[in-house]
Amino acid sequence: MAKKITKRKPVKRAAAKTAKRTVKTVKKASGAKKATKKSSSTAKRTSKRAPATRKVKTKRKPNAAFMKPLNISGELQLVIGKGPFPRTEVTKKLWAYIKKHKLQDALNKRNINPDEKLAKVFGTNRSISMFEMTKKVSKHLK
Repeated sequence: MAKKITKRKPVKRAAAKTAKRTVKTVKKASGAKKATKKSSSTAKRTSKRAPATRKVKTKRKPNAAFMKPLNISGELQLVIGKGPFPRTEVTKKLWAYIKKHKLQDALNKRNINPDEKLAKVFGTNRSISMFEMTKKVSKHLK
């Protein structure tokens, strides 16, 4: 007579592995020699904690070096206007000028195609990246 072949049911090993891990972590965390296994669903908290206080988000203070008004060269004044401005305002006004006059490269928005006024500030007529722009503009701030 031939033996009847039956499929075995898979053993759930994942649950057993996680249970072992929790026991090990309890041992490490508490430093105790014996650790008891508690499942998270049935475990009750015995210690009374103070209610968690929520941190109120405050507005970040700007760095004083960035907010210091700087004198602007004559060429840059033609582009962004007169008056001492902080670095942050200079960058904002430059980008407003670039977008108003549509000087961003159509294919690569990180590049700027300068017009006559910006070419004097940048020192070149060729297209430059926005990272090079800050480097060129810093020479016009004192």
